[in-house]
Amino acid sequence: MKVDKAAIKSEFQRHDRDTGSSEVQIAILTKQIAALTEHLKANHKDHSSRYGLLRKVQNRRNLLDYLKREDAAKYQELIKKLGIRR
Repeated sequence: MKVDKAAIKSEFQRHDRDTGSSEVQIAILTKQIAALTEHLKANHKDHSSRYGLLRKVQNRRNLLDYLKREDAAKYQELIKKLGIRR
């Protein structure tokens, strides 16, 4: 379930030292959500991971709402790039 955060940061960062922008956080959460979803398909009784998945989904939703409020163009670009449906 490890996610290569360095590769994600390099793809979505705004500038070379950017590690915490909304876009980077959303991209990392999206990859983690995908990994947890695959894990839960194989381990359907793992309720603690399911709880972690729900927390990550809610955190991503809050960040997406923030990005949509602040910069709608970046929001649209990001959801197309990540393949998120909203």
